[in-house]
Amino acid sequence: MAPVPIAPARPGRASALLAVLMPAVLVTVIASDMVNLMLPTVGAEFGASEAELAWIVTGFLLVFSIGIPFYGRVSDRVSLRRLFAFALLTFAAGSLVCALAPDLLVLVAGRIVMGVGAAALPVLSIIAITRLLPESKRATGIGVVSAATGIGAAAGPALGGGIGQFLGWRALFWLMLVVAVVLLPVAWRVLPGESPEGAHRFDLLGGILLGLGAGLVLFGVTQAQVAGFAAPSSWGSLVVAVAAIALFGWRTARVARPFVPPALFANRVYRAAVVVALLAMIVNLGGLVLVPLLVVDVNGLEPGAGALVMIPAGVAVAALSPLIGRITDRIGTRPLVLAGLAVMGLFALFLSSFTGSTSVLPAGAGMLGLSIGFIVVITPIISAAANALPPDQVGVGLGILQGAQFLGAGTGPALFGVLVTARLHSGSGAINPVHTGHEGAAYSDAFLAMAVLVVPTVIVAVRMRRTAG
Repeated sequence: MAPVPIAPARPGRASALLAVLMPAVLVTVIASDMVNLMLPTVGAEFGASEAELAWIVTGFLLVFSIGIPFYGRVSDRVSLRRLFAFALLTFAAGSLVCALAPDLLVLVAGRIVMGVGAAALPVLSIIAITRLLPESKRATGIGVVSAATGIGAAAGPALGGGIGQFLGWRALFWLMLVVAVVLLPVAWRVLPGESPEGAHRFDLLGGILLGLGAGLVLFGVTQAQVAGFAAPSSWGSLVVAVAAIALFGWRTARVARPFVPPALFANRVYRAAVVVALLAMIVNLGGLVLVPLLVVDVNGLEPGAGALVMIPAGVAVAALSPLIGRITDRIGTRPLVLAGLAVMGLFALFLSSFTGSTSVLPAGAGMLGLSIGFIVVITPIISAAANALPPDQVGVGLGILQGAQFLGAGTGPALFGVLVTARLHSGSGAINPVHTGHEGAAYSDAFLAMAVLVVPTVIVAVRMRRTAG
């Protein structure tokens, strides 16, 4: 049965809704990678190794990837107001623990608690837009929230490096705490308190198996980046992940009310949207991570200055996202998705060709084009998925879609990082014949792999039927 419909927001209330959702998503994205440039400082303070410091990032990412589908599913039974409040309170509590952490173990525990809260904010924001805005305005709303994602992904490392350098790494977590506390009463007032009715209980064990499989895939890939795929922590995690996902599929086919309704993936538009979102995110996040590393390793910039190369991409995404949403409402999904993928492929190829340049301008231009292409893809894809789902499947459907996005965000940089490391050890030149010189050859190969990955993504997108805005 479908949940009881919730009345669409009035124009003024819709603006207030977006004014809450955009900063909530922004702070989530910033929190995911703001501490990356400060890891050496944290390690020096706590006397921790690189492998131990990696858990500051990995702990957050693991619970984030597991939590997203759960929040999407639970939103079919619990009000958005209560779930959002729980998420902000949990995020604030984790930030406080991190800010006061006396040692690495407590810091990692705080990051895990932050991840539990942060996992809810992106998916609940998209669900809120889908339920509260009229269908003709959904893509515009999704575009506004997507702008926050672009800004956070581009500005997170620069913001973290700048604040951490001048005020210390603990200041980053105090900032997150303040933002969460400020957002809490506003979200409580704006979001609806009605709980959906008519939704049945779902298979909790199936959800645990799905979350376990996704989390272990992410952990196995990140371990491969540190120790190689031959390490037991890498291949062992991937083997267990495959087993967990297989058990999830077996259980889904046999229980009365599975965690993910099988009918969800019978929807061709939704099925294609999940695949495109996953693959496009792998390419986009691979670029967001490798371009700053490129300008540090090849061009010799300091980490803080290297992160500044990403600012034009963040500004462009922020400016274009609402416009792309409005265009999607008018012309539909597939033309924009195909155009965006073409731009992503061309600029990944551009980066592959000019990574050996002595100037940082090609890197900045390449990342700018890659980010613009991605936002042209992801905004209409999310809108198409939301419009294709029946009301009783919106929560779980968007939870799975956002989970696929995040899985791509976590695995993409790790996979391309493994490729860069392998190519550096081989010492060979770039595969791309246009690339000249030996500097940056490993990065050139990684960007070439991104361009190749765009091809099957285009094939999947072409198979989507035309959808009206």
